[in-house]
Formats: sequence, structure tokens, C-alpha cells
Amino acid sequence: MGGPFTLTKDGLESQFVTNYLGHFLLTKLLLPSMIATAEKSGIEGRIINVSSDAHWFAPLGGFRFENLNLEKRYIPYINYAKSKLALILHSNELARRLKEDGAHVTVNSVNPGIIVTKILRNYHRLAVIAPLVENILSWIVLKTIPQGAATQCFLAIHPAVCGVSGKYFQNCTFSKRSDLASSATLSRKLWEFSDSLLQKNA
Repeated sequence: MGGPFTLTKDGLESQFVTNYLGHFLLTKLLLPSMIATAEKSGIEGRIINVSSDAHWFAPLGGFRFENLNLEKRYIPYINYAKSKLALILHSNELARRLKEDGAHVTVNSVNPGIIVTKILRNYHRLAVIAPLVENILSWIVLKTIPQGAATQCFLAIHPAVCGVSGKYFQNCTFSKRSDLASSATLSRKLWEFSDSLLQKNA
């Protein structure tokens, strides 16, 4: 999270590609098989995108599609927030398309919470005190890895969410998302933009 500005070999900002666009592509590749398997087996397919409440910090408007990288104005955490916003928007639009097609596959996004990991490793100014900060936070707000995975597992297997799609979850229940993350217009625009990126860099 919040790494320095780097570009992929395709010239795209790394956090956007790692946290979002790669997931968009993987889902697109797997989706035909998921739909076919769900139809054949009668068992609902479920897609879960791991987002974050960091999406609330995405800037007004969400994305500048004409200049996605914004190298000269790169702020690590803001770009992280935008990548997590993108995952929610992707979930929303995919859920809409699957419902429209009558597919037996759901898609939801989840905020796992703040988990005990090396999440501060890229904040070099905090390098000296990072272990202390993480230890303090672990007693106050941080979740263990099993706790952090609980909502994903709930969405993957629990019958209570059968047929539920296009929602945002936290702590195994529905959670509020930002107005940007609820925008159907932005969801469609991001989908079309992502598709065009894949075609351009295929």
C-alpha cells in the first residue's frame, strides 16, 4: 500500500494495475467458465473483490481518464484509495451485467478492515516507529488475519447471501459506501475505460 510512483511495462501506474486492473482482467477471463459451471451445476458462483474503506479518500470525480497516471501529482495513499474505489465500481457494474444476462453468479465487494500485516512498509518516514505503531494498533483496532478473512469467507459460502449481488460488506454485514462508489455512471465509464486499456495493451 502507498508505494512510490512506478509504471508497469505498459506505462500504467502500478497500484492501479496491481490492485484493480489485474483483477478486472482475471475476472473477465474466468467469467465464461464461472457462468457455464453455475448453470450446469445449479450452484451459484460468487465473485468477491477485496476493497477497503480507504475508497472514501478517493478525490472528487474519482478518476481523470485522460491522464490516469498523474505522475507529477502522485500521492501514494490517494492512488491506493482510487484503486480500491475501482474495485467497488467494478463489482457494481459486473453485478448489473450479470443480472441483466440472467447469470447465476453474484459479485460483491468487501472491506476486510485493518489487519496485522506489514502495511506500513512503504512509509519510509515511519520506518523506525512502524513496529511500535503496529503493536499499539493491534491492541486497539487491528484484526488478526483470520478475523480479516471472515467476511470474505462469509460471502463465499454462507447461504444468507445467496442471490445478493452488487453490495459492499464489512464485518459480515452490509456496509455504507461513498457516493462515488455508488455511481452507476462512473461504474460504466470505468468498465469501458478498463476494457479499452486491455484492448490497447493486449
